[in-house]
Amino acid sequence: MSPKQVWRLLKEAVQEWNRDKASRLAAALAYYTVFSLSPLLVLVLAIASLFFEQSAAREQIITQAQGLMGQEGAEFIQSALEGSSQPGSNSGLIATVISVVLLLVGASGVFAQLQDALNTIWNVEPRPEEGFMAIVRKRLLSFGMIVVIGFLLLVSLVVSALIAGFSQNLNQSLPGMETVVQVVNFMLSFAITT
Repeated sequence: MSPKQVWRLLKEAVQEWNRDKASRLAAALAYYTVFSLSPLLVLVLAIASLFFEQSAAREQIITQAQGLMGQEGAEFIQSALEGSSQPGSNSGLIATVISVVLLLVGASGVFAQLQDALNTIWNVEPRPEEGFMAIVRKRLLSFGMIVVIGFLLLVSLVVSALIAGFSQNLNQSLPGMETVVQVVNFMLSFAITT
């Protein structure tokens, strides 16, 4: 491509971005995603606690978050997880039930907004709603997709915990291999979640 063609393509992309109001669509999608994040983390922690001690599971989730989102993101995740599991007899169960409800609402919002954003960008007319059952089916599909994402996060958590244990043993035998293991851990986590 010549520089002139690259410039024309870039200019057209910016014009289409503005015409579709993509920044507004991205902001709405980010809002619904953040709204779904805390409940999803509480559910992942509840499931991970079945396999690991809760404090170890929480620590591993925070470590994963720090690797993906930096220190501030990890602190946000930590405060969300700590706020959901205050000491008390039924606090974990109550947090899980509330998380499921919020996750249903947030997940359906995420996927409805994603569908609306893609329809807007690709100039697709949305199909008229076919009734209550069609809406329920779409919302259940949204929740199912979130459950799958939660499962993938759990698998990533388990793999990272196994690699961390392997790394400690390997580092005693072969000093200096920790960086290699961290790179492998990142690549595996990235592959699992994408």
